[in-house]
Amino acid sequence: MQVAEAHSFSEWNTLISESFVPLQARTNSPTGFRGRLRSRVLDELSVVEVTANSHKVLRTPGLITRSDRLYYKLNLQLSGTGILIQDNREAALRPGDLAVYDTHRPYTLEFDDDFRTLVLMFPHDALDLPTESVAELTAVRMAGDAGIGRMISPFMVQLADNLELLSGPSGHRLAHNAVDLLATLFDSELHSGDGPPQRGHHSELLARIRQHIEANLGDPELSPAAIAAAHFISTRHLHSIFHDAGTTVAGWIRARRLERCRRDLRDPLQADRAVGAIATRWGFTDAAHFSRVFRGAFGVPPSTYRRT
Repeated sequence: MQVAEAHSFSEWNTLISESFVPLQARTNSPTGFRGRLRSRVLDELSVVEVTANSHKVLRTPGLITRSDRLYYKLNLQLSGTGILIQDNREAALRPGDLAVYDTHRPYTLEFDDDFRTLVLMFPHDALDLPTESVAELTAVRMAGDAGIGRMISPFMVQLADNLELLSGPSGHRLAHNAVDLLATLFDSELHSGDGPPQRGHHSELLARIRQHIEANLGDPELSPAAIAAAHFISTRHLHSIFHDAGTTVAGWIRARRLERCRRDLRDPLQADRAVGAIATRWGFTDAAHFSRVFRGAFGVPPSTYRRT
């Protein structure tokens, strides 16, 4: 676990930009400012407890151009209150509340008093939900005392209180389990009458199809024809649905398979499993093809990625 403290506001601005993504911090009371980060970085997941005096944080269009990787950040308010603004929405957060935001679009976080939050930052492709669905939830307050939030918020609080335990194979699994739990929470919010506007039949069908794909990623016979048949639609209609969502059926399957392989390659509990076995587990039957597409997605061959 890493602990970093800032004893001036300029130090804090540098610290948070280096720990997350480039950010701009502002405050009306820079004198005597104090802030602290307690963090665990597990693979590409960052779990960070933030404790600081009142201030505002902005992610501006100019700062966004300095980052290539697409991340989501999940805020769990632990003490104090906060306001998150993104996509023309505003969420007022109280202790126990959660909210998600996208680092690839402008946002503002404002804390009027001393506060403590837990921030979980993870790549877009670590979440098995389409970006257009998550975009409906940015800057939406998800109550920690209602619905599924009553189960997930306490789990996240325990992560914040036990960061020192997030190490080794168990820490790696817990961090990824947290992301999977968030996917469950987000999906619940998307289908809740109290959440964002309901999606139409077209989007509901797309969500069901993606769930089907996720459940069958290891099947090398998974194909557009098989997926269409399982949902009683034509392959032409299936391709049209994915086209409207800004992707392709094959592209979505490949991206989800690559993410599963990426997770397994970094999982300490699977260190003895051959790269080829991991690829086969997730539907890649051609080792050369797998190595090529993995390198295209992550910049290095799978064996190199495992060692880094």
